[in-house]
Amino acid sequence: QVQLVESGGGLVQAGGSLRLSCAVSGHTFSSHAMGWFRQAPGKEREFVAAVDWTGSDTHYADSVEGRFTISRDNAKNTVTLQMNDLTQKDTAIYYCALSYSRLLLVASSDYDYWGQGTQVTVSS
Repeated sequence: QVQLVESGGGLVQAGGSLRLSCAVSGHTFSSHAMGWFRQAPGKEREFVAAVDWTGSDTHYADSVEGRFTISRDNAKNTVTLQMNDLTQKDTAIYYCALSYSRLLLVASSDYDYWGQGTQVTVSS
């Protein structure tokens, strides 16, 4: 059974940083693309960042480009989202997701397994 468990969320002041981690078990992690999505209250889930199976190809939403960094450690079955210079607009539940594809993807419908989410709250 595939499990994705996010951690690292919390409350941070605007301008601060957080590091989210997602631990994957029950599947061959290194063969699959991974992504991060987020959902703010009253809004639809949106793409944040994705990384291909090797870790060499990444893609970001325009809203986080230059502030967030996605990376993966295939030896540890983890994917990480480093978030810097946070703003209140980044407040949301953040989800990691695994796709059967090796290539990075931006549509939530292309992902096959999801974590339970971790709350990120940015205060003014």
